[in-house]
Amino acid sequence: MHVQESHWSSAASAVAGGAAVSTAVGARTDGPRTAPLRVDAQRNLEHVLRAAREVFGELGYGAPMEDVARRARVGVGTVYRRFPSKDVLVRRIAEEETARLTEQARAALGQEDEPWSALSRFLRTSVASGAGRLLPPQVLRVGVAEEQDGPGSGAAGELRVPQQRHQPAPGDLRLVPEEPVAAAAPVPAVDDHGAAALLEVVGRLVERARAAGELRTDVSVADVLLVIATAAPSLPDPAQQAAASARLLDILLEGLRSRPA
Repeated sequence: MHVQESHWSSAASAVAGGAAVSTAVGARTDGPRTAPLRVDAQRNLEHVLRAAREVFGELGYGAPMEDVARRARVGVGTVYRRFPSKDVLVRRIAEEETARLTEQARAALGQEDEPWSALSRFLRTSVASGAGRLLPPQVLRVGVAEEQDGPGSGAAGELRVPQQRHQPAPGDLRLVPEEPVAAAAPVPAVDDHGAAALLEVVGRLVERARAAGELRTDVSVADVLLVIATAAPSLPDPAQQAAASARLLDILLEGLRSRPA
C-alpha cells in the first residue's frame, strides 16, 4: 500500500514538475514577445518625432496630424497614443528645437575665442540643422519685445519677426503674414526658462561681436534669430536646399558685419 501511494505521489510530482517546466518555458517564450513591443514603441516614437520635425519644418505648425502619421509610416492612432493632442506634439517639437539652438549657441561660445567666428559658427550650425524652420514665434516675439527700447523698436521691430510658412507648394519659399491663430494651427509655446536660456546665450554672442566692433551696432538678438529662420529654406532636393541655405547665409552674414566708417 505504501509502495502504491509512493508511486502515485511520484507521478503527481512529475506532473506538477512538468507543469512548472511548461509554465517556465511559457514565461520565457512570452518574455521575448513583449520586449520587441517596447522596442517597437520606442522606434515608433522616434519616427513620429522625426516626421513631425520634417512636416512642421516644411508646412508650418498648421500641418495636420495625418501628415505626420503618413510621413512616419504609422497610423494616426499611434501618433495620438503618444501625443493626446496636436498641441502636445507641437510643444514637444518647439521645446526640443529651442533647446537644440541653445546648446549650439553655447558650443559656439565655448569653442571659438574670436567673437565674429563664434557668432557665425552658431548661425551656420543652426541653419544646417534646420532648427530655424521650427523656431516658435513666441520666442521671436520675446526677442523683439526685449529690443523695443533700443534701435529698431516699435513697429519697425515687429517687421523683423519671421512669419510661419503656410502650406507652401514644393520649392515655394514665400513667408506669409501671420494671421490670428486657428485651432488647426497652434502657436507652439515653450516654457519661459527655455526661451530665456536661448535669448540669454544668443545675447552673449551678439554682445561679444558688437563689443569687438565686428557686428553692426543696430543688430539685435531678434535680428540673429531672424537670420536663422530665414536662411533655412525647405526645398525638395537636399543638395539644392543645402546650397541655397549656404548662399543665403553668406549674404545675410555680410549684412550683419560692421563696415569701416
